[in-house]
Amino acid sequence: MDEVEIIKIVATVFALIIAIVGHEIMHGWVAYKYGDHTAKDLGRLSINPIVHVDPIGTLLVPALLYFSGAPFLFGWAKPVPIYMPTVLRNGGTNGAVAVALAGITYNFALAAIFASILPLLSQPDSLMSGFWTYFVIQSIILNVLLGVFNLWPIPPLDGANAVRYLAAGWNMRTVVSFYDKIYPYGMIFIVIILVSPLKEVFFQPVRWIINFII
Repeated sequence: MDEVEIIKIVATVFALIIAIVGHEIMHGWVAYKYGDHTAKDLGRLSINPIVHVDPIGTLLVPALLYFSGAPFLFGWAKPVPIYMPTVLRNGGTNGAVAVALAGITYNFALAAIFASILPLLSQPDSLMSGFWTYFVIQSIILNVLLGVFNLWPIPPLDGANAVRYLAAGWNMRTVVSFYDKIYPYGMIFIVIILVSPLKEVFFQPVRWIINFII
């Protein structure tokens, strides 16, 4: 493995940690603003990535995807605990939806920030400048990927949680009941999509957005 490949791996890992750890922190931070101190009391609003590491989602899955030559890379951090009754009491339906979409908002905002930085970078002429260029590009790709992926209305993803909270607030009991019934099988649905041709449809918005901003 040469120096360039090592630089790429380090830059990718750095970008992924910032994307997924910040995603989880934002859930806890917005919940905290609505009076839920659970994440804060457990130290989960810390920017220390170690407290957010999920051995499978933060380490194993990204490593397997990278070294297997997968066309995309993603992962997840240990979910931040949220006591939703407190959020609902103080923020109602809007508060619950805000908490659900906080991580996605963070990812899209971060992608936009890095997209604005990219044109300012000069052509890489050293390993260090190459690192930062690759880091910025990977940050754009990974944050767009995570943002779009988590918008899927499939539990336990954030998009599904937002839809369910909206349905509950609007007294759409059929929708709430539907999500409650399929929740235990959500990960099965996600895995089926990821290993089937359907993934091309679900990930197409990622390509559109990345092609537009890079």
